[in-house]
Parts: sequence; C-alpha cells; structure tokens
Amino acid sequence: MRGTTAVLRSVLVTAVALAASSCAPEPAASPTAPSTASSTVPSTGSAAGSGVDLPPTAGALDYQLGGAYGAGDDGGPAAIDVVVRDATADPLPGAYGVCYVNGFQTQPGEEDRWAGHDDLLLRDADGEPVVDPDWPDERVLDPSTAEQREGILAVLGPVVEGCAAAGFDAVELDNLDTWTRFDAIDEAGAHALARAYVDLAHRSGLAVAQKNAAEITRLAHDDLGFDLAVTEECAVWSECAAYTDVYGDHVLQVEYPDALDEAGLTFADVCALEDRAPLTVLRDRDLVAAGDEGYVYDAC
Repeated sequence: MRGTTAVLRSVLVTAVALAASSCAPEPAASPTAPSTASSTVPSTGSAAGSGVDLPPTAGALDYQLGGAYGAGDDGGPAAIDVVVRDATADPLPGAYGVCYVNGFQTQPGEEDRWAGHDDLLLRDADGEPVVDPDWPDERVLDPSTAEQREGILAVLGPVVEGCAAAGFDAVELDNLDTWTRFDAIDEAGAHALARAYVDLAHRSGLAVAQKNAAEITRLAHDDLGFDLAVTEECAVWSECAAYTDVYGDHVLQVEYPDALDEAGLTFADVCALEDRAPLTVLRDRDLVAAGDEGYVYDAC
C-alpha cells in the first residue's frame, strides 16, 4: 500500500514554477451529486474559493493505511481528531476523515480495476509496464496525453467520488511526484491530471491534500488548487518548511521510527522543530492496526 514510505527526493528543477502554465486542459469529468461528506470535528474554516472544509489544526492525528481502528482500541490513541484511511475503509465517526487514493500509480491487489486499460500504463523501451522500484507491486500510470488522462479519470474518478459518498471530508492523492521519478512522464500532463482530480474532488465536496513532492508545494497550492498537504518524513529531509510556508497550519505530518533512527533524530526532536506541522504523528512503517505486532504510535 502506497504511503508507507518516502522516496528519495528529486532535484528541484528551476522551471517547475512555470510548469502549470503549459499544462494541457484537463478533461471534463462528469457532474457529481452533492457530497454527503460532513465532519463533526470543528474545522478551522474553508479553503479559499473551493467551499470545502479544512481539517482542524489542533488535536490528534492518526495515519491508518495499514488497518483501521477507533480511538482507544487495543492500546491506540485515546482520541483521534484527524485520520487518514484507505478508500476501501469507512471514515471514523466524529473525526475529520481523509481518504487515501493512489492517483498516479496502481494499487496492489487491484489488477482487475486496470484490466483492459493497458494504454494508461507507462511503458519501458521494451513495451513492458513500468513498476515502481520501491513498490514493485505498483505499476506507474501515464497521464502524458489528454486521452490518457481521460481514461485514468474514468477509472479513478469514481473512487474519489466514492470517498465523498462514504462520508470522508478530504482526499489524499498519492504519487503526485511520479513525473520527477520517471522521465518518460510528461510533467505538464501530470499537473493537468492533478488539477482534474482537484476539480473533481471539489465538485464532490472534498478538500484535496497534496502528498509529498515538496519541490512543487507553491505550484500545487497556487496553480493546481490543493487545499492542504500530507507529508512523510519532512523532518528527516529537512523540508517541513516547504509545506508549512505554503499551507500554514493545514499540513499533516507523518514520521517513521526507522527513518528517524537513520537520520539521528528522535521523535522529541521532531516535535521541537519550529517548522513542523501542528498535527504530527509517529507511525510504524507498515501502519499496522493498533494491537498488531510492530504497532507504533505517538503524536505531538
């Protein structure tokens, strides 16, 4: 499941701030019914121009992609105010819910979803589908052309709309940075797909979280329309300010013990950082459910 590691950051290209202006227009998505998503957690307001609710900036964050559980379950946190769960899970009642969608790669175990859509997969020189070397059970999508973006949205658009119908408040789109890791992907096409996802989510009543890709936070917020950010290991990579300088307090920060150990940091060090997100959580790498072997949780 994507979202349980941070990939090596690519070098910031100097032209990235101009990239959005060259994006091809995104394909029109079908209208959606008004979203039923709502949150009982007090929000700090709506994202400018989008009319969607942003998460609270105080309380406890949890990141539950590897298994969903409630507050106080099996030694888990006593309170959960904001929680990220996979699109296949139900939102947590009483919490601001963020729905995880792998928007730029295929999800493990979802081969049937992509059956008959070979044209939407990135191909290598031999014509074989490109896989993510860090996640070999995920194939990389290719949003380079308008036709490919339309096809990807036809497959994943209903997943985004399903997040709203289930009652989530926001959606997190993973692997926004594939164009920085795979040269064959057209950067403008990737940005156009991101903007199309954002527009679809907003029409469905969902806020949209940028996932990682610190090098394009300003572009992602100002030009692509993202409302908040989810960042993994920004303390390890000394890049938390790249998110908080752009999104302010609306950043959800996830750190992992193994990466902190390698960087010579403790979670207390992370919590003491001036540029860290107000909602910061320490989770085990596999994001297992509370009570399972290897479970780790702390927050500040």
